[in-house]
Amino acid sequence: MSAATTLEPTPATTTAVRWSQLIDGVQESGQYPTRAEAERVTRVVLSALGGHVVGDERVDLARALPEEAARVVAAQIPATRPLTAAEFVDSVAARIPGATPATARWDVSSVLSVLGDLVEEADAGLIDRVLGQLPRGYALLFGRAELTGRG
Repeated sequence: MSAATTLEPTPATTTAVRWSQLIDGVQESGQYPTRAEAERVTRVVLSALGGHVVGDERVDLARALPEEAARVVAAQIPATRPLTAAEFVDSVAARIPGATPATARWDVSSVLSVLGDLVEEADAGLIDRVLGQLPRGYALLFGRAELTGRG
């Protein structure tokens, strides 16, 4: 087989596959009826998250994400103050027509739990570092137990 016909994925294919895996995982986790709905919710949650992860963790998160997701995160202007987990959920609810705090919490948890698993495959420990810079309560949104010893 020539180099032109190898079966190894190209970086573009790999990132497209990882984006597809993220959306498929969100669709399954959130039990969304369509892939389009899962993608819409994923983009909203990533957009909200992008403003709250800063510094090295933001750079590392973008590197660990599929390219499409990294663009959504990186395009956000850093928030002027960190939102509590409840405020974060409310901010997502405000971006989704017809959402309530309960449905937004479902959406956020569906996306962040899948995102956390995907990111950990690329960079073990990164989600713990991200959680270390966010206010208490976010760990539960990522489907994890709350870390202790934090202020």
